[in-house]
Amino acid sequence: MQATLLSILGLALLGALHAQDNIPMQANFQQDKLTGRWYSIGLASSSNWFKEKKHLMKMCTTVITVTADGNLEVNSTYPKGDQCEKKNSLYIKTEQPGRFSYTSPRWGSKHDIRVVETNYDEYALVATRISKSTGTSTMVLLYSRTKELSPERLERFTQFSKEQGLTDEEILILPQTDKCMAEAA
Repeated sequence: MQATLLSILGLALLGALHAQDNIPMQANFQQDKLTGRWYSIGLASSSNWFKEKKHLMKMCTTVITVTADGNLEVNSTYPKGDQCEKKNSLYIKTEQPGRFSYTSPRWGSKHDIRVVETNYDEYALVATRISKSTGTSTMVLLYSRTKELSPERLERFTQFSKEQGLTDEEILILPQTDKCMAEAA
């Protein structure tokens, strides 16, 4: 009985690890072309904070620059109540082009970030696996160089999010806003 249970748990763990490794990545990733200003158009997440806060979320601006050592500095400006909040993150490059790691200084969570697909001048689809002491979650972001994207790109975001196991309730096309857009670096 115990051997059977251990076998089932082992297969489940192997399946989960295999699923994580099956996230596609942008072929021939060109990091320098990812730099510049982006708008967050879509956000999907299986995390509890997203479920609690998604009704408050709006489009935000993100500026990506490459540091001297080849990492990505990711600076986001977003509306929060009557103010504009800024979040600065340093994504550490890995040996695999288009894949980065980040550890949240506030929560200690580990983020495995992958650029899934991009054409660099219109959109970027990014998937993140977040691991913390309470478990793991999945997040998918859709970035755009403009505040609007074609229905085909929005559908691709939704489709990919569902392929990652996210439900309709966990997928959000962020409402447009002009708030905090000028404050972005």
